[in-house]
Amino acid sequence: MRSYGYAVVDAIVEHFENQHTKPPVAVASRKEMDSLFLEAAPEKPSDANEVLQFVLDNVMTKSAIVSHPKSYSFVPGPSNYISTMADTLATGFNIFSGGWVASPAAAELEIVTLQWLLKIFGFPQKKGGGIFTSGGSMANLTAIVTARRVKCGDDFSNAVIYLSDQAHSSNIKAIRILGFRKEQIRIIPTDSEFKFSVNKLKNAIAKDRIEGMHPFCLVATAGTTNTGTVDPLSALSKICKEEDIWFHIDGAYGGAAILAKDGKQLLKGVNKADSLTVDPHKWFFQPYEMGCLLVKNHKWLKSTFTEKPEYLRDVEGNESEINFYDHGVQLTRRFRALKFYMSIKTFGLKSFRKAITYNIDLAERAEKHLRKSKNWEIISPATLAVINFRFNPIGNSFSEKKLDALNQRISEKVIQSEEALLVTTVLNGQVVLRMCLINPRTTFENIKETLAVCESFAEILETA
Repeated sequence: MRSYGYAVVDAIVEHFENQHTKPPVAVASRKEMDSLFLEAAPEKPSDANEVLQFVLDNVMTKSAIVSHPKSYSFVPGPSNYISTMADTLATGFNIFSGGWVASPAAAELEIVTLQWLLKIFGFPQKKGGGIFTSGGSMANLTAIVTARRVKCGDDFSNAVIYLSDQAHSSNIKAIRILGFRKEQIRIIPTDSEFKFSVNKLKNAIAKDRIEGMHPFCLVATAGTTNTGTVDPLSALSKICKEEDIWFHIDGAYGGAAILAKDGKQLLKGVNKADSLTVDPHKWFFQPYEMGCLLVKNHKWLKSTFTEKPEYLRDVEGNESEINFYDHGVQLTRRFRALKFYMSIKTFGLKSFRKAITYNIDLAERAEKHLRKSKNWEIISPATLAVINFRFNPIGNSFSEKKLDALNQRISEKVIQSEEALLVTTVLNGQVVLRMCLINPRTTFENIKETLAVCESFAEILETA
């Protein structure tokens, strides 16, 4: 067991030390993967070390390295070694983190780390509460079902929920899962800065009230996936208070930026939310999976999710001993709090503040560099470490259709080369390249090298 464990740890350490020398992109077809892995479940045993080596050679090399310095797309997962080892401990000891009786320490560490987050985001620490989830999707689902229970009770036939056109797709998925009809969902257009339009929201609420509908929840975003934009949180919270609407903020991406001075300013009003989603496995540098939901009143979660089956009658505990299976969807839960606890204790919040500040500054530096070039056009400026741009040389006579095709092909060529993970999104109907720069391993040199690669492909494509 020790020699096998040492081999696994050695492989992980080698990865952390040398990942920057490996391709960040894994490209393979289903046919190629089938030829490598497809087989009937074996009846006879195999040598454990041979199986491990096969996995290291073929599985780990055929997966994108989301912590690579040139992994710019979606939301990278920088992770950290302490949390990786904490996850190994939690899995190795197979700790059940659903109820107090099964593991008082696991429940207590979840309470403690949630208290840290409540304080960071300005939520009440005595009444407030929360739960760690698999990610932002489950946190948003938990928030919306709690909002529905608190604001609508058992009858939500006329309930209406409001989101912007830049809200994360997980919110729409949650609404669909919860059984809301299409006509109960209001997608409010954003303004020229991709922020929730306050005026259009007010008009929609007024119209719904006149038509006898029940506005019950609004989902704002603190750091949209597309552009890093933060909605006008204070103005939206005021509307929600006046209209008696649940105010949920999806800060899965941008919430952690509150640790940086500039980020804290952008996130002003986040403490006004009834519920807040944050994803520690994004900008808090935790390994997958770790999302989080914070709420102003922990009793909202308990009144929404508590069930009393016979087989749990002996493990209730007292009021202060929290069973987290009463605060969310899952009964069986892995010990997610351990990695957050150990990494914060080891590095201290100051290190996290420094890393997040570096990321924000790096994106702004990248924007300045792009603006000095005759080849690049900024479509959405650096906001919370996200920047959108496209290849559009000064003096060219390309049509919008040609520019869209050109930028799409640049992305495809970069990925095929396995030099970087750089994909596109669409803003204002334009195909643009998007960089998300939340990895402290990413340097300005990495960015310049990637842009040079993009330009070299653009030159080839222009003349093709």
